[in-house]
Amino acid sequence: MASSLPKNSLLLPIAVTLILLLLLLPQASSKRVTTHRPILTNHHGPILTKKVNLAILWYGRFGRTHKSVIRSFVKSLNNNGNANLVPKVSTWWRTVESYQVAAFRKRRVRRSPALRVKVVRQVTDNNYSVGKIITQDFVGGLVNKTTGGSTSSVAVIFTSRQVTVQGLCMGKCSQHGVIGAGPSKKLYIIVGNPESECPGTCAWPFHKADFGPQGVIYQPPNRNLGADAMVISFASALAGTVTNPFNTGFYQGPKSDPLEAATACAGIFGTGAYHGYTGKIRVDPHTGGCFNAHGVKGKKFLLPAVWNPMTRSCWTTM
Repeated sequence: MASSLPKNSLLLPIAVTLILLLLLLPQASSKRVTTHRPILTNHHGPILTKKVNLAILWYGRFGRTHKSVIRSFVKSLNNNGNANLVPKVSTWWRTVESYQVAAFRKRRVRRSPALRVKVVRQVTDNNYSVGKIITQDFVGGLVNKTTGGSTSSVAVIFTSRQVTVQGLCMGKCSQHGVIGAGPSKKLYIIVGNPESECPGTCAWPFHKADFGPQGVIYQPPNRNLGADAMVISFASALAGTVTNPFNTGFYQGPKSDPLEAATACAGIFGTGAYHGYTGKIRVDPHTGGCFNAHGVKGKKFLLPAVWNPMTRSCWTTM
């Protein structure tokens, strides 16, 4: 028997289904990594200038690859290298250096002076001297061990995959701060290895994310998930240390949990990034590793976006 329903009523369910499908499609506008445009405020406290001496503590057991990759990243910061290889790590670093122009605008500084980074001391602690769980109570002792008591260098503590650091893996993959007061205060950075503890939080895009849209999982540029993820976390903390060393420099939000040069642009590695998508990056045809910056001796790195004080927006090498 022929239906007596009008043709328009038959089309209604189809139209509703199409609308629902369209709503479920990914939309860049609603899934941008930064749902708002971050604006870092200069609170007019000191920032680091001229040189940054690093004292490194390898806490726990590290293989050669981890140390080699991280040290190569540090050497790449001030190395312009082969002019034909672009983009470079040093280009990324120059954006961090540009905070000097923004900080000293009243002095009419028009060009960012070079900010030299150098490893001046390295210490190894293979025996986990304070255990495999590092709480804030242990940080002061480890910082002094790292620097040898010097106040002229930044202590950088890299922890192995067997170590848990209080405060990391809970929205943070590295942290920086200051201990002491007055002339005896010391700056420090702590970087965890996410291989065992939180790869879904701190090793993306080399590992499946714990939450949110699941985008492409890339191979790490130096074929080591732990080392390459630690470079991203270290780069973020180093940029924050330079531009907001005493929590009185460039940041947005509360002092207890500020957004800084790199954390203001978290999850962005290239233009067009949104949740679950890194943005535009490159893939090495020989290794399959993803990267957005060339370093020394053929090394490649994936570096986080940083907030550019000149354009007042997140900037990437690509």
